[in-house]
Amino acid sequence: MKTLFVGSIASQATEKDITELFSEFGTVRKIEMPRDIFSGLCKGFAFVDMEGHEARAAMAALNGKSFMNSNLKVRDEKPKLKGKGGRRR
Repeated sequence: MKTLFVGSIASQATEKDITELFSEFGTVRKIEMPRDIFSGLCKGFAFVDMEGHEARAAMAALNGKSFMNSNLKVRDEKPKLKGKGGRRR
């Protein structure tokens, strides 16, 4: 299972919209889309859980793609640390 961070989502987007978009590449296991407490609109990002190979295919195809007049940013939730193992000295 791989979790993807999806950024630059239009505020009017719904969980259904994002699920349909990512379902083209495989089964969406889970989606978390934070919403503004007052307006109920999307805060502009979501987390999508998919199987590894499906997630990689979705990331490659959807990163930078225009969706609802916004260019999506799709990447791993936990990016790899650069440097010497990510430890503090």
